[in-house]
Amino acid sequence: MNRTASNSAGEVAQAYRWCRQLAQSHYENFPVASFLLPRWQRDPIAAIYAFARSGDDIADEGDASETERLQQLDEMSQALRLIEQGSPPEQPLYIALADTIERHQLPIGLFHDLLSAFRQDVTRKRYANFGELMDYCRRSANPVGRLLLHLNRQADERKLAQSDAICSALQLINFLQDISQDYEENGRIYLPQDEMQRFVINEDSLREGRNSFELKELIRFQIRRASNLLRAGSPLGMQLRGRFGLELRAIILGGARVLEKLHAQDDVFARPRLNRQERLGILFSAIRQGFSRH
Repeated sequence: MNRTASNSAGEVAQAYRWCRQLAQSHYENFPVASFLLPRWQRDPIAAIYAFARSGDDIADEGDASETERLQQLDEMSQALRLIEQGSPPEQPLYIALADTIERHQLPIGLFHDLLSAFRQDVTRKRYANFGELMDYCRRSANPVGRLLLHLNRQADERKLAQSDAICSALQLINFLQDISQDYEENGRIYLPQDEMQRFVINEDSLREGRNSFELKELIRFQIRRASNLLRAGSPLGMQLRGRFGLELRAIILGGARVLEKLHAQDDVFARPRLNRQERLGILFSAIRQGFSRH
């Protein structure tokens, strides 16, 4: 069944335009639907991003109660079920998403995984160990990489595993960038509790912004772990051809550069950002890597 049969081409185009505007309105260290990608990919990637961003904002933004946030996420789940049934809600996000899922035969279960992670953001604030954190990454970050591989007809088991490593690494990098913001705004700690104990760190250190030697050592430990994951997945950037491969190499290099800045900075609560010169350098490096294959 054509999931967007009831929507005209103009309505679908307008829905994608809404998704692109949403994607472009958010700063990200890692590019979304950028000019590096083939034109045909920009709309579906914008739709995927808009879905993920909308769910993330429900979990994180505003002053809604926990019950209200969970209800809104349940409404997103219901929208996915309506898409599966061929009757997407008449909202730009779901019109575009239904078209993307139908046109590119994307596994809708990956979108449900994302919503599962957003629900967890609402209800859970601590992680006992790294295994629990990686389970969260499996649902909060890895589905995006898997969707992009499916979009490009590249979703074999090896590539999916490499993509998972990259996406989990990028999620861990985001945690390290946002230690202060996550705690102050949402009361969340994405540092494993058992490792905080091992490094003799308590929540007072985060609450008071205490930039101690022990906390720096814990963060360096997390940086090495994220770096190892990123390195494990990085061959994927060389395996993928064309602009998609170029985009992925740029994302990997961008993640590596953020890790370098995290390691070099003295204040673990500061959020490193990539400036224009660094972004250009990353782009040229990604292009050079592509030529080095031949």
